[in-house]
Amino acid sequence: MSEHASPLATVGGADAGGQNVHVAALSLALAARGHEVTVYTRRECPFQPEETAFAPGVTVVHVPAGPATVISKDDLLPWMPDFSRWLARRWKADPPDIAHSHFWMSGLATLSAARDTSVPVVHTFHALGTVKRRHQGKADTSPSGRIKAETVVAHRVDAVIATCADEVTELGRMRMPRHRVRVVPCGVDLSAFAPSGPRMDLGPGPILLAIGRPVPRKGVETTIRALGQVPGATLVIAGGDPADPEVTRLARVADRYGVADRLRFLGKVGRKAVPSLMRSADVVVSVPWYEPFGIVPLEAMACGVPVVASAVGGHLDTVVPGVTGLLVPPRQASLLGRALRRLLADPFLLSAYGIAAADRARSRYDWNRVAAQTATVYADVIASCRDGREGVCARMETGAA
Repeated sequence: MSEHASPLATVGGADAGGQNVHVAALSLALAARGHEVTVYTRRECPFQPEETAFAPGVTVVHVPAGPATVISKDDLLPWMPDFSRWLARRWKADPPDIAHSHFWMSGLATLSAARDTSVPVVHTFHALGTVKRRHQGKADTSPSGRIKAETVVAHRVDAVIATCADEVTELGRMRMPRHRVRVVPCGVDLSAFAPSGPRMDLGPGPILLAIGRPVPRKGVETTIRALGQVPGATLVIAGGDPADPEVTRLARVADRYGVADRLRFLGKVGRKAVPSLMRSADVVVSVPWYEPFGIVPLEAMACGVPVVASAVGGHLDTVVPGVTGLLVPPRQASLLGRALRRLLADPFLLSAYGIAAADRARSRYDWNRVAAQTATVYADVIASCRDGREGVCARMETGAA
């Protein structure tokens, strides 16, 4: 269940990003291991078929919940009861072995649908409201009840699959029992993201690359400010539309800090072009204020490119400082500039970090490995639920219940 993030969506839109990639890649990898996967997402167009074959073993179902039009994910909560009721009707006739909900609203809908069908539920949050509220404050547009709802989901699902150790700590603050949390990271498509392959001509180097949706929390402003401390470097920014207000604001920041002549805005880059773009950079910079996991550093590592990332969220797991790249505090332009100067001044270090980064990505974050770990969680939950039900039935038969 992925109510707002369809695996069929084009990545890079307002609500299309890492979760779309995660759901799509995990579904494909599970199907490749022999599992039958159905992805339920909300219908956003009246012409969408109810079911679409995504790949062998993977079907995408468009659930009629609310108007058949694109709606911001922050406005979807009122339509989750419709989503849930539709699932419940379908599952009464043909229940799945297990349900895996993605994002808190899918969690609410899935738990409600599973209540009458005894379907076990595991959940992946992808992002937690407590973290978003902490860093965005009044700029957080999430529904007011999100944090309370996430607590309900955390305590009622059969297991939570966290994507990094930092998320486990956050769940602990929500009093989520540790034994019901399993850590399984996001993965990377190693057939696309690899050190060898085509590259782009991005102009005179060294090249720093920042890629992602143009929103303030991604920390691109910090990178622009740091550019003034990295003489001769060019910063390439990929993502967003030239007319986007955030892109316009970042251009003004570059003017203010005197680095506009060393800044290039590429705009939106197609998903298939991202590997060649990353391979063309000397360093990929990813310094968001917070990051639930952070797929950009992982993809860069798989391409054999060193990463300088903020020491937050999943970056703490994926980037090994002094081995595959460097970690810096978020929103600290001077420290970021110092780290970039140090790295670019040592070609041997750049090469060593890139080799180690690619090796780490291959050994730990292949989607086949991630799917195997996820399937193990599924099997454990199914077995636990089956044993629990059998125990209840036995007690009832003996009059002990």
